Order: sequence, then structure tokens, then C-alpha cells
Amino acid sequence: MKLEIEALERSRQDDQINWVTAGFMFAFHVGALAALFFFTWKAFFVSVFLWWVSGSLGIGMGYHRLLTHRGYRTPKWVEYFLTTCGALALEGGPIFWVATHRIHHQFSDKEGDPHSPIDGKWWAHMGWILMGKSLHQDTQTLCRYVPDLAKSKFHLWMTKYHYVPVIVVGLALLAIGGLPFLMWGLFFRTVIGLHATWLVNSATHSWGTRRFVTRDLSTNSWWVAIFTFGEGWHNNHHAHPVSARHGLKWYEVDLNWYGIWALKKLGLARHVYRVKLSELNEHDREKLVAPEPEPVSV
Repeated sequence: MKLEIEALERSRQDDQINWVTAGFMFAFHVGALAALFFFTWKAFFVSVFLWWVSGSLGIGMGYHRLLTHRGYRTPKWVEYFLTTCGALALEGGPIFWVATHRIHHQFSDKEGDPHSPIDGKWWAHMGWILMGKSLHQDTQTLCRYVPDLAKSKFHLWMTKYHYVPVIVVGLALLAIGGLPFLMWGLFFRTVIGLHATWLVNSATHSWGTRRFVTRDLSTNSWWVAIFTFGEGWHNNHHAHPVSARHGLKWYEVDLNWYGIWALKKLGLARHVYRVKLSELNEHDREKLVAPEPEPVSV
């Protein structure tokens, strides 16, 4: 297992730019700008659909709430489907994504956090992707944080070849709709999705409101929740990380939770863990900041 994970790692030196990653990020951002010159309504709606597939089904429901926190369980074929959707977001394979996020929760806004705004808001948003040792830890660290995924041949393969679904979808878009579909369905959609995810790392640890007292700077942000299908209710999440539902009030729209709820109704999700404010015990209620969340800006 250790050797298999080690083979997935990319060599890099600490605090130096990862030129491969930086090159792909530059190319996709240029492609996103170029997409503006290829606008069609069909291409736009295709990009919205694939944004939901990759961002909600893939990152929110798959990589985050299922693989990282195991807030619910699914049949393996559903787990593999959601994982494949996550790879379409161009945020790396499941093992690296999950390991990085689990490390973030253990050291949130402290020494060892891969992407804390304490190290700078730019670093928290995008800098940690382009340089440093945050994205890919050593083999022993990965083994310690993802022993469950390291046992899965599928997740090992998907982590090593996470770019394959992106290429397949890109070729399909080009064949079906030409350059407009490719530019909007791949480049524009991917860049919007990347920055939406990165806002959870930067914005929801810098500005927003806090319902719960936590040992980090996590906040709830309604506008980040809109762009991430519900991941912006980040203070709720850090207080109860295993909960499959992040929006705890009726007005805290959480599309990722609605998707998990739909899977449960279809018999495709089980052991769904959900926190309800009305059922918090006395110990948990002591974590509440106040009847109304307090604003935070750092």
C-alpha cells in the first residue's frame, strides 16, 4: 500500500512554484477568458450542468461529505460515480483531496493547516496550490490520513489518472458542440468551480458569521454557499464535521444536502448522519455563540 501511494506523488521542493500545476492553472484561466468570445446559450447551460455535476455531485457530495467525513454511506457504484464526478473538477484525485482536507480539520488555522488565511488570504485561496508542500504530503502522512481509500484499487487508480475523466469529457464536448461547448463546458466551468472551492478555504475563514464556538476561524457565508452548493456554511461544518447536512436552518440553502436526501429517498444512501439544532444536547449548546450568529472579519 505504501509503495502504491508513493508512486502517486509528484516530486516538488518546498516553497517553490510547482510549474506543472501553475501551467495548467494559467492555461485554464486563459481558456475561461477566451470562452467569452464563444458564447452560446446552449454552451452556457452545458457549463452550468457540468458545474453542478463536478461541484455538487463530485466535490460537495462525493469528495467532501462522503469520502472525507463519511457523513453517509452508499453502494460502491454510487461512491465510484460521485468520485468520478469529483475528478471532473480538476482538484486532483480523491486520495490527495481527502488527505489534504482531513489534515486541514486536524490543524485548522494552526501550524500545519495546508491553507489557512493566517498565512495570507492569497495563500489560503490559491497560493497553496501553486507552491509549497501543502498539496502533496509525504507518503507516511498520506497513509495515516487515508487508510480507507488507500485500500481501494479504484481510488488509487483515480488518484493516479484523475485527468482521464476531464480529457474524456473535453473530447465529448468538442465532438458534440464544437469550440463553444469545449470552452464553456470545460475551461470556463472548471475555473469557476476551482475558485468557488478555494473561497471555502479563504473567505469562510476570514469573513462571515459564527453560530458555534470552534477552535478555528471558520464562518458561515451565504454567498459562498451559493457558489458551492452549500459548502459555505463552514462554521456549522467545523462544529459538526460528520454531519451530512451543513445548512442547519431552513434559510441556509444546502443543495448538496438536498442531493444526499434524494439519494436516501431512492434507497441509495444509508447511515446518514444529520445534526439538528433542536436536538443538540447541553454540551453542544454550550458551543453556541449566541441566539444570533456573531459577525467575524479578520
